[in-house]
Amino acid sequence: MTAMLGIAHFGAFLLACVALNLTPGLDTFYILARSGREGRAVGFAAALGINAGCVVHTGAVVLGVSAILMSSALAFSALKYLGAAYLVWIGLRMLLSRTAARTPAATLGQGAGAAFRQGLLTNVLNPKVALFYLAFLPQFVSAQARHPQLALLVLGVSFIGTGLTWSLVLALLGGRIHRLLLARPGLGRWMDRLCSAVLLAFGLRLAFQRQG
Repeated sequence: MTAMLGIAHFGAFLLACVALNLTPGLDTFYILARSGREGRAVGFAAALGINAGCVVHTGAVVLGVSAILMSSALAFSALKYLGAAYLVWIGLRMLLSRTAARTPAATLGQGAGAAFRQGLLTNVLNPKVALFYLAFLPQFVSAQARHPQLALLVLGVSFIGTGLTWSLVLALLGGRIHRLLLARPGLGRWMDRLCSAVLLAFGLRLAFQRQG
């Protein structure tokens, strides 16, 4: 089936997807942070938001939007600084917040909408993710493929499938951390500070990254 679509080495592609998803990064940290602070339901929302961002990046690659965007230094810089500013804003907001949502009511969806939106935006506004999709997916599309856009779509959906599975596992793990923090409020306050510091660091790192 994949060979008919012009997809080459699909098995190797799936192995690479698993390896890449298991590599810790901003997405991993964000899901663990949200589920650890507010419970697994909010963690699930964060995971869905991040993977919704991956859907956007996949669509951009299939339609050729990513190639146009990444060929412009001005567009790349604008997206980079916007994404960096958003990460810094989230980190500062978390740091300055006097209270953390750790009550059972929060896990019933109070923070789920915010977690989804933040997960979506941190992913979509990261030009490095767009560059990754643009560089990674076409490697597994044969030059003889009749419908390369369809092949790219299948590859993108496959990558999202492996990523979503791992994201949900992380949310479940974060839910266990949440129960621990409910019993130890002091530990929770230190986690809030750590989460803020890491988000600020990711934002500053993104701001100083170069296009090449």
